[in-house]
Amino acid sequence: MPATGELIRAMNYVEDITATLRRICLYIPSMSADERRRLAESLRAAGNTLNAMLSDLEKAEQ
Repeated sequence: MPATGELIRAMNYVEDITATLRRICLYIPSMSADERRRLAESLRAAGNTLNAMLSDLEKAEQ
């Protein structure tokens, strides 16, 4: 089955997110403990959204 333009765009977004996370990791060693805590909170919230999205995708497969 060929990929649609929407799928390709969505997969490119995922690649962009992954590249951004790699860039963020470069800054972690120079962050203060408070900055790390705040970043972790932000990532945790994003992770919840990601988990919900994965759940929706898995439900669609069934």
